Amino acid sequence: MTIFPIIIVMVLYFSSIPIAFALLAATLAYFTFGDVGTPPDLILQKFITAASSFPLLAVPFFIMVGEIMNFSGISSSLMKMADVLTGHMKGGLAQVNVVLSTMMGGISGSANADAAMQSKILVPEMTKRGYDKAFSTAITAASSSIAPVIPPGINLIIYALIAQASVAKMFIAGYVPGILMCVALMVTVNIIAKKRKYLPVRDKMSSFKEIIIQLKESIWALLLPFGIILGIRFGIFTPTEAGAIAVVFCTFVGVFFYKKLKWKHFPIILKNTVHATSSVVLIIVAASVFGQYMSWERIPHQITEALMTFSSSPWLMLVVINIMLLFLGMFLEGGAVLIIVAPLLVPVVTAMGIDVVHFGIVIIVNIMIGGITPPFGSMMFTTCSITKVSVGSFMREIWPFILALVFVLMIVTYIPSIVMFLPDLL
Repeated sequence: MTIFPIIIVMVLYFSSIPIAFALLAATLAYFTFGDVGTPPDLILQKFITAASSFPLLAVPFFIMVGEIMNFSGISSSLMKMADVLTGHMKGGLAQVNVVLSTMMGGISGSANADAAMQSKILVPEMTKRGYDKAFSTAITAASSSIAPVIPPGINLIIYALIAQASVAKMFIAGYVPGILMCVALMVTVNIIAKKRKYLPVRDKMSSFKEIIIQLKESIWALLLPFGIILGIRFGIFTPTEAGAIAVVFCTFVGVFFYKKLKWKHFPIILKNTVHATSSVVLIIVAASVFGQYMSWERIPHQITEALMTFSSSPWLMLVVINIMLLFLGMFLEGGAVLIIVAPLLVPVVTAMGIDVVHFGIVIIVNIMIGGITPPFGSMMFTTCSITKVSVGSFMREIWPFILALVFVLMIVTYIPSIVMFLPDLL
């Protein structure tokens, strides 16, 4: 009966039941038929209190920021900036794709939102210019993995809540790994573009004057993530308040500077925000209730003891955890992996002296790689469904990018100073 709820979760999930309902069903089954001594009222109370977390308010705010960007002209402004910076390189539009995801990461915070937007905007344009459609789809999915690593990614907030880590430190720790992912993908694109003779968008590198002109237009969008970090760092506002300020800022920029955001857009923005938020929060609440069962059965404690018996070396333990996470990422959606696995692994790494912020970045980079890995990567399905590329064709094109991102994962895992340099300045 101890592991029966975990079996239920896996069976229901692989039967195409949403992960939130799978977690709730397993928990209710345990406390109804297994531990009959616990009143059901306590489980319902946990369900309500989990949704009453103040830091959780940051989630809808940052989701709304991403929605406002799509209507305000901020996204198109960032794309022009990416074009000016990288359009002259080999595989110009593919390079633009990667740089745009990096810029969007600090604002949209969602890999699937980024993947969907670029699949609609960039992939058709890349196809027109002679890029293989499967390659365009693969680089779009791969580059979208950067978005949740660059703050204010939603996964950074969720992990901070689970691990009781500083949201501000999680935010600032994401910058260097996110930039490394960007560089690794750009190098890979350059190698492939040379072999396939994918031409640049521009004949020559943009002049200094062109860069400055475009920078003036895009500066409002580029300043947003840095404004959030600085505001949190100096205690001007909390991460939750930062989300609300970001919504107001993007609205102001869209109405008064880019003049593309109209009143008619707000009902659509609110509808999309509520839809996305409800999905995310329901999963978080279900995971919190499921965590009640795991705590009751002392499963995290037992896993900690088992892994500590297996090895006392933090480095060997990180090898085992990385392999396990990469394997899980091939079959489970990234958010589900984070919410299920993080409560189990955080006590293990803490007992071994590994910083929870460092481990948070490792696990998030890992599950983002899982999001583009067959057979069940969420960004893979998002991009393929929009571009109408078969999963088989996608798989043939995605492996060089997966290898590049795994290389970054190894750096992030085994050189902690790269991740912790900026947070330690706090």
